[in-house]
Amino acid sequence: MPPRARKSAETAPADLRDILWKAADKLRGSMDAAEYKHFVLGLIFLKYTSDAFDERRAQIEKELEDEGIPEANRIELLEERDEYAGRGVFWVPAAARWETLAERAKSGAGQTPIGELLDGAMKVVGDANPDLKGALPQGLYNGRGVDERRLAELVDLIHKLGFRDQLNEDGTRRSARDVLGEVYEYCLEKFALAEGRRGGEFYTPKHVVKLLVEVLEPQPGERVYDPACGSGGMFVQAEKFIETHGGRAFDISVYGQELNQNTWRLAKMNLAIHGIEANLGKKWADSFHEDEHPDLRADVVMANPPFNISDWGGERLVMDPRWEYGIPPVGNANFGWLQHMAHKLSPKGRAGVVLANGSMASKQSGEGDIRKAMVEGDLVACMIALPGQLFRSTQIPVCVWFLAKDKSPQGAKRLANRVDQVLFIDARNMGVMINRTDKELTDKEIQQISRTYHAWRGTDKTIDYADVAGFCKNVTLAEIREHDFVLSPGRYVGVAEMDTDGGEPTEEKIARLTEELFEHFDEAAQLEAAVRKQLGRVDA
Repeated sequence: MPPRARKSAETAPADLRDILWKAADKLRGSMDAAEYKHFVLGLIFLKYTSDAFDERRAQIEKELEDEGIPEANRIELLEERDEYAGRGVFWVPAAARWETLAERAKSGAGQTPIGELLDGAMKVVGDANPDLKGALPQGLYNGRGVDERRLAELVDLIHKLGFRDQLNEDGTRRSARDVLGEVYEYCLEKFALAEGRRGGEFYTPKHVVKLLVEVLEPQPGERVYDPACGSGGMFVQAEKFIETHGGRAFDISVYGQELNQNTWRLAKMNLAIHGIEANLGKKWADSFHEDEHPDLRADVVMANPPFNISDWGGERLVMDPRWEYGIPPVGNANFGWLQHMAHKLSPKGRAGVVLANGSMASKQSGEGDIRKAMVEGDLVACMIALPGQLFRSTQIPVCVWFLAKDKSPQGAKRLANRVDQVLFIDARNMGVMINRTDKELTDKEIQQISRTYHAWRGTDKTIDYADVAGFCKNVTLAEIREHDFVLSPGRYVGVAEMDTDGGEPTEEKIARLTEELFEHFDEAAQLEAAVRKQLGRVDA
């Protein structure tokens, strides 16, 4: 086996992630996952900034060498900040560069505590880069109760893994950004699993995010918004979708908002690692009460807001202009979220929102009237019922509302005319168990759902839409009125036809069964005649 291929196998990204998680978890000690994730993810981000800086520095040095600039003159040019910022690389002051920190973590005794050095490094990197203002952990590593020895071991572990030396399966070199982006996402997911219900506050399962992105299909040049963005997973998946279809990360404009301070910081770091320029507001804030993007009208809105919030301050927003379809109940924010996102849509914008199943049928506190107004206003495009056990934060089934401001053919786009129509998809029987308690949608299932939607909408002209009993149905406004504006897909899609005969055509099946029935009649007649004959002998 060639050396390059052998190295690729030995340093596969999946192995790297697994090694890091298992080793780092052993170092956790007495901290719980909610606190420890900021330790690990902060260090991963610091390692990323330093690795990306070193990569760019090596490129500049090579360029200077090729231009014949003397070595003595290169030092000053290597410290030109614009040479880094222009390539999307954060400036890392000398005191915060990873090689220095790793060496100090090794030497230990007689030196400044590693926790103090790390806190100092976070501060100087944040001060040197305006985009990271408020995003990096502050005073975390030198706090009370932090085990210096274990912290030094964690730094040494991350240092040894060699994020800059990864190869793809074909032997090509991977950038530090790509590798660390994968590691960061992996650790976010693992921490969410470790935290259980609390993990849902900052992490939406990747397969659910992928479903939203595959249906909404963000396009280059569009504005993408998430008012409850958590750690930024929606944006990362949208960026991956754009790149898969030949675009680049900066081809979309990203806007987000997050209420929790620590989660807002995770999102800032996550997006920075993935090279996504995002406007997450000047600070963490409540989208209902401190809208950081008051004038934004987005082309795509994707969100998994917290379900059924009762203390969202709705009583202070009774006259809010966002409530175009009705005032949401003060005891439940679900229809507040839906209307906030509808308000943020551009004239041809579209949205995908994950909500509790109750939102499809509830009538309490005026929710039924709001749902009716949204349907009558032709805002609802598609309703999807999902299976249970997709989220650690709740085991109940959930649904996805897809909204669209314009369901007409939209001129040159030649879409299907879906005015006063809604697509219902029942996916409750989909998903596979990945462990004893959790389920996830497979890529094949996600494709089935998204292709059904795009066939219905006409965005994929290679497929003709057709209703499928038990799975999907195109429903008119008149029929929804008959069901009193309940939007549960099970009400409309019917029951799937049972296939117990291996796909035998119906006419052939009827003929076969009829023939078998007549044979049974003949057998019965012969049996009756034999019984009568025997009874006659008894009477004689």
